[in-house]
Order: sequence, then C-alpha cells, then structure tokens
Amino acid sequence: MQKRVFQLLVDNTSGVLNRVAGLFSRRGYNIDSLTVGVTQDPRYSRMTIVVTGDDDIIEQIIKQIEKLVDVNKVEVLEDNSVCRELILTKVKTTPEQRQQVMAVADIFRAKIVDVGIDSLIIELTGNQNKLDAFLNLLADYEILELVRTGI
Repeated sequence: MQKRVFQLLVDNTSGVLNRVAGLFSRRGYNIDSLTVGVTQDPRYSRMTIVVTGDDDIIEQIIKQIEKLVDVNKVEVLEDNSVCRELILTKVKTTPEQRQQVMAVADIFRAKIVDVGIDSLIIELTGNQNKLDAFLNLLADYEILELVRTGI
C-alpha cells in the first residue's frame, strides 16, 4: 500500500465535491485528506486528494475520476512535488511551561497566534514530516485542540 496525492481541476459549481467524494465512498476507497479551493480562474477549483492503495486501486481511482463530467484534469503528484499543510494547535500551558512551548515553536518557525492565561495557540505550516515532528515534541504537553488542513 502506498500513499498517492491526486490533483484535480474541476468546475467550480455546486455539488462537485459531493460527486467526487461520493465516487470514493461508493467504491469503498478511503480518503486520507481532501482540500478544495478556487483557482486564479473563478470558473475552476483545485482538489487535492490523498489516498492509500496499491497500484491497481490507484489506477482504478484515476479511471473513475476521469469519467466525472465536472473533472477537467487529473494528475498524480510525484514525490518531488511541493506539498504543505497547516496546523493550528491549542496547547495547555502553565506560566512555567509557556517559555518551553514557545521555544519548541520557535525551533520549527511556528507562529504564536494567541496567548491565553493557561494556553497558547500555535500556527505551523510545512510538510507532513515537519508537522509530525512538531507534534511529537509537544507530546509531553496537553493538546487541547488540533486542526490540520491536509495537503
């Protein structure tokens, strides 16, 4: 099993996301990550979908996606593609721990976006390995909330 990243250029109309996601669920394929946003041309949106499967499953997914009317282009991104994610993490901290957590954030060039009495909200962008390493270093602290965008 291998992870693959699909990049779809689709019409920016209502129901497209539902049709693409429905294709995956009808076929029993799991979506690991899905992000959608409008492109520089407001007529089109770009979908980035991460799936796990063997070569046969990946080939079948591509064939099924290409059949959808709203899909204009399908690409499978290679390993050398630039992929980024964003996470927002709310970490519970005491006044004594605050500097330690801020030091960890600084190492990863993360941004402190909010400071509360007993918590910090940290924003970090990077590849999956960077974000996972950051979260591993925060394992000793209580993470109150975590939001991750996907690739």
